Amino acid sequence: MHKRHFLGTTVLGALAGAASLPAAAKQGSSSRAAARGPALLTVSGLIGPGNRGPFDPMLDQLMAKQKLAFTKAHAFEFSALAALPSVTIRPTLEYDRRQHALTGPLLADVMAAAGVQATPRTTYFVRAIDGYAAPITSAQAAERRFIVATHLDGQPMALGGLGPLWTIYDADRVPEMAARPLGERFAQCPWATYHVEVKNA
Repeated sequence: MHKRHFLGTTVLGALAGAASLPAAAKQGSSSRAAARGPALLTVSGLIGPGNRGPFDPMLDQLMAKQKLAFTKAHAFEFSALAALPSVTIRPTLEYDRRQHALTGPLLADVMAAAGVQATPRTTYFVRAIDGYAAPITSAQAAERRFIVATHLDGQPMALGGLGPLWTIYDADRVPEMAARPLGERFAQCPWATYHVEVKNA
């Protein structure tokens, strides 16, 4: 993974504030279910009907700073992600050169839960809270079995560390990636993932 520098307490504060605001409340009388807790992951673009209203430049401060916008989105709180089938992978991480257990739902399953109808042209632009974004094609998501990790070695991941969500795969099990130096295997793996934009390439 490329080394990234967080934008500092301004970004972290904006994220914490935005997460605590009921963005789904702007949905009005829609029959769609609103997220029942602070949203950890927001998926926009080519999704289903969504469960929250459009981008709000006042409430969605972090997204505004990163120049994101959407007319609808699907927000996942922790319990919604935890309700999906989870898998555990054990990649060797670049930070300490040791294997660690990372657990969470498959990225493909999260996208399906957001109503994404993936095609060979579909690409997921996965974004971290510092603005780092990595494109993952639907084929790569399936073949490399990317997950949206919620736990590292059995423990939830903290904001300010690698979490609370980390989009990652087991590079040890992908021969063409395992052959690369450890520091070059995870460019598609933004830690502190908070947004995915779904597009057709």
